[in-house]
Amino acid sequence: MLCGPRTAAAQEEQDWIAYRDAYRQMIWFEKYGKPKQFLQSHFRIRPREKGTSLDGLRLNLNSKTIQLSLPLDALGRAVFPFSKAAYDDNAELTLNRNASQFRTAAWVSIVTRADGVYAAADLRTACEQLLAYQQYAGAAPGKVCVGVQFSFLRSDPAEVVFQPAGGASTLLAVREGAAFPADVQSGFRIVAYRFASFPENGRIVSSSVPLAIAALLE
Repeated sequence: MLCGPRTAAAQEEQDWIAYRDAYRQMIWFEKYGKPKQFLQSHFRIRPREKGTSLDGLRLNLNSKTIQLSLPLDALGRAVFPFSKAAYDDNAELTLNRNASQFRTAAWVSIVTRADGVYAAADLRTACEQLLAYQQYAGAAPGKVCVGVQFSFLRSDPAEVVFQPAGGASTLLAVREGAAFPADVQSGFRIVAYRFASFPENGRIVSSSVPLAIAALLE
């Protein structure tokens, strides 16, 4: 949780998050100067404990002059509004539930494609870009990229296939799990594409747009 002008203990009893604190976290990605064309950044809300649902959760930006609803996707991600007026007004990001049930953070993931076609080389580069950004932000020490993970809603019958430059295609295995390795929220259909298991040349084709693509760092 991001701590604002009140104490962390007081915030545990509230349903708000200081906009200024969220802004300071989100601006890191905006100012990051290294390659990031395969990356995207969201403001994310995720459960602290298993069993806490995101269903019906609503996020709003409120200040003296701004009242704005920020839609959340199935993974609790919202497009963050960079607003000088909201910053100057010391706005609050409010939830319709107790904020102590959730963690909030700037969240970087790999960009999804509408056509479902990903060059293998691009996914390797995307993973390396995400690792470089995390290390810039002080995370993932000693980690290396081993692959990427596609996630889908449980109701989505999507298939993910590796198509080599020559030869037969391979249908990647589907299992149930969390969209991102550190999440407690599970129940998604996930497909791991591990680089060492496939040739470097080829492409990955998804029959529908995934909720997210996460980097697998080990």
